[in-house]
This record gives sequence, structure tokens and C-alpha cells, in this order.
Amino acid sequence: MPELRIPDPVERDDLGAFVARAVRLDGGVLVRLRARPDRGRVDVWAATPFDALCTRSVEGEVEPADLTVSGNELLAALTVAGAPVMDPGPPRDLMWRSELPPPEGWRRVDDLPARVVGEVAERGINVARDNVGPKGTPPASLLDQEVFTVSGAGFEVKVPLRCLFVLSGMGFLVSEPPEDEVVRVSATDTWLRLDSRYGAVVRRRHALLPLLV
Repeated sequence: MPELRIPDPVERDDLGAFVARAVRLDGGVLVRLRARPDRGRVDVWAATPFDALCTRSVEGEVEPADLTVSGNELLAALTVAGAPVMDPGPPRDLMWRSELPPPEGWRRVDDLPARVVGEVAERGINVARDNVGPKGTPPASLLDQEVFTVSGAGFEVKVPLRCLFVLSGMGFLVSEPPEDEVVRVSATDTWLRLDSRYGAVVRRRHALLPLLV
């Protein structure tokens, strides 16, 4: 039986808030739990409807060390049972479809003022409300708008609006952040990562090329 161990109640509450937000964005969301080697932490991943991943880490252990479960079942274990040791639900590893970024090789490109990021996200959300597509989601042309371009560490990174939608939808942006609070922009050759106080958004910088047959 899978087992998730999170002794600290604050860490359990934080994970519960993360999973609840992910479920709110996608009622059928899967959550992937991956233990960090020899660090006593678990990285938690969830895909979103905006073609970007969200993630945060908590103190704890999971067994097996790489486990995918239903977001709804994990949320129930966290909120109903609420124990330091819990069953996160049956494995659903074969249902996980999203590629994960590499754990190493990241370079810090630049920092964006969190207040500015929040303002741009709010403006984008207001525009999206008036431009909902047939599936109830904003059109790709809006989501793919590049709202920030930052340079550093040998990279020029363009940040699309869809990443800000995930930051906002997951509650990673606070309404009135301190003036000095930032959103860190990091990158590899193929990935973009935005780190805020409560979690991170990760997305491929370039689409995968189709295989030629």
C-alpha cells in the first residue's frame, strides 16, 4: 500500500491547499509525488488546463518514491484523515502524461516584481472573462501572449500569459505583496520556471518537434 508521511501539520495544510487549488482548476487532476534523494522532502507536481505544470515541495517521505495518485483522493486523505501518515490513494502511474523537467541544470535568469506580475495576471484574467472559447477556456492566442521578456545567464526567456494564469489560479500570488517580493525566473535550454513564495510554474520553452515517419 502506498504511504505518504508528513509529520508537520503546517506542511500538511500547505499541501492540502495546493491540491485543493489543483482540483479546482481540473476536477480530474492527477498529482505526482516524488521523493528527493536523501533530503527528507517530497516534490509535488500537477498538470493544469493551461499547458503548464505547477509544483511545490513539502517536508516528508513517500513510498514508493515516485507515485501518481488522484488529486481528489489525495485531498480527501489530507483533509478528512489529516494524520501524519496516510494512504494517498491507489497508484495511477500509467495515467500520468506530462513530461517533468530535469532536476539539475537550472540557471537563474532574472527576478520580476511580484506586484507587477500580479497586476499583469489580473488584467489578463479580466480580458479572458470577455473572450472565453467554446470549451469554456480562453483562446490559445490570448494564453500564448508573451507578457514578459527577461535576459540573463546566457538566456533570453519569454514568459507567456498562460504561466501567470497558473500562478494566479494556484494561489501562488498574494494580493498585496511587499515591495521587495519577487517572482524568480529560471531556465534551462528547454524549460522555463517561475518561482513565487508558495509554489512554482514550469513549462517547456519550445514545443517538442513531431516525429517523422
